[in-house]
Amino acid sequence: QVPLVESGGGLVPAGSSLKLACVDSGRTFVRNAMGWWRAPAPGQKRSFVAVISSSGGSTIYADSVKGRFTISRDNAENTMYLEMDNLKPEDTAVYYCAARGRYSGTLAHSNFATYDNWGQGTQVTVSS
Repeated sequence: QVPLVESGGGLVPAGSSLKLACVDSGRTFVRNAMGWWRAPAPGQKRSFVAVISSSGGSTIYADSVKGRFTISRDNAENTMYLEMDNLKPEDTAVYYCAARGRYSGTLAHSNFATYDNWGQGTQVTVSS
């Protein structure tokens, strides 16, 4: 598996917006559902943020980000995005993108074990 690469993190004040990107250099991107997870710090437990089906036609969000975050993908560019608006201090975390090699849809989206390829993470810090 080719590692995923995230970018776009940073330090922003509350109420700001950020857009994360995740590039998959492998050959299976267009067949895989993809997701975003986050953790308070590297090595700590990750929590589900959002998932998108392989076609982009189906998305699911964690309640904590619903209405503020938007997940999308560009299959021609092998890239997934997470647009984060109205950021809050509690959104501070390391954000990871992940691929679901055995799923094209959103079934069992919050099951960590269904994600089998991960990026290295990008830090998002929201100041109050």
